Amino acid sequence: MMAVMTKLVDVAIIGAGGAGYPAAFRLAAAGREVLMADPIGNLGGDCLAEGCVPSKAVREAALSYQRARRGPLADISGPPGPDLLDATSRWHTILRRKDAVQQMRYDQHRNELKESAVHFVAGGARVVDENELEVETDAGEVRRVGFHSLVIATGSAPSRLPIPGAELAATSHELFRLGADLVFPHRPVIIGGGYIGVETATILEHLGAAPVILELTDQLLPGFDRDLADFLARSLRGRVRLELGAAVTGIERSGTDFVVRYRSAHDSTEDSVVGDLVVMATGRVPVLPDGIEHLTVKLDHHRAPLIDATIRTTNPSVWAPGDVNGKSMLFHSAVRQSIVVAHNILAGGASADRMDFTAVPFTVFTDPELASVGLTEAKAAEQHRDVVVGSYDYTVDARAQILGETIGYLKLLFDAHSARLLGAQIAGVDAAHLVAPLALALNEGLDARALAEVAFPHPMISEGINAAARQILV
Repeated sequence: MMAVMTKLVDVAIIGAGGAGYPAAFRLAAAGREVLMADPIGNLGGDCLAEGCVPSKAVREAALSYQRARRGPLADISGPPGPDLLDATSRWHTILRRKDAVQQMRYDQHRNELKESAVHFVAGGARVVDENELEVETDAGEVRRVGFHSLVIATGSAPSRLPIPGAELAATSHELFRLGADLVFPHRPVIIGGGYIGVETATILEHLGAAPVILELTDQLLPGFDRDLADFLARSLRGRVRLELGAAVTGIERSGTDFVVRYRSAHDSTEDSVVGDLVVMATGRVPVLPDGIEHLTVKLDHHRAPLIDATIRTTNPSVWAPGDVNGKSMLFHSAVRQSIVVAHNILAGGASADRMDFTAVPFTVFTDPELASVGLTEAKAAEQHRDVVVGSYDYTVDARAQILGETIGYLKLLFDAHSARLLGAQIAGVDAAHLVAPLALALNEGLDARALAEVAFPHPMISEGINAAARQILV
């Protein structure tokens, strides 16, 4: 079908996930003409389609099931009786609940689009000239759209190892997409010990599976704080089989099972593990729009657009927030980057707002939870920063005692001279909640005295922030 030029817009946005729609709404509310295109046909991107939201819906159901039967408070109703559902039926019940949560949010987003001034196109977009897109609607119509500014918010996709049989492995798409129908795996083999791998393993373990994690490096969560990673590894012993230093070399079928072959990174010995599902959790890679070569945008060695602190690419009319730039592949980071882009476009391209990636919290939704923001002790040492550390152990915390979840800790890093907060690491129950006020404190440049003198509610683990900060003031 021949493309027809329909309009010239102020801002065109490719992608309607967390990196796309916050900027679209902000710019449209300020009077800019905005066109946003996404093949999913709704807001939310992969986070809602197959990532953060659906996986956490499954996680919460798995946690509820595990704690009711085996948790610290399970004894209040006596020994657990027989399950009314088998593992497969329970799994599909959980998946249907996940679907309901996703559908609820899709309905919410549809209403948000209706109430906005954003021109939304359910379809793909490709760059055809330095200031022009071609957008194909879900009805098959092809439109030419000119733009003054372009926002590339095309996100990322699961990566696959270049090994024989890689296509036999599932990814987060097959596990958590809307309408997912995978049979419950009793012996899942998970390739990759990053956050997606360990979160998936703990979810499935809570529901009765016996997972195996194969991780290439010598620690879970490579690149993450070593103390937190080791804490998680200890907590998973007896629940999840961990094979560290395992270089996966191939996957093959064996009847209804799969054989995953791997080589030890330490002594090159060959081994294998058999499972009924293989999950490829080896990270994500940026997704670039078709025709990006027309934009003269420079890419890094990961084929991600190079950006500055304003999220602008090497083309002054093009911005690349979110997963596509590879800096911080997290939904909440993408949202903040999207707002930075909107502010800078509204300022005529001036540096009105800048992204501080160091203040973005990272949470691992395992059981127990992990969270970190800012500097770790290892990073501080690399930067030759003089720091002091305040810590708090969950064994003395009232809420942790009430919940029967006393294994955990909170650690705060402060500048040794100014007492300004530089970083925080948390392991244990409520870590994902606790990191939020600490991210705010880090972003606002608060010091130990400010954190020590806030009256956090009792009995909550946030009191540990007070206690850790007070150690610095003694």
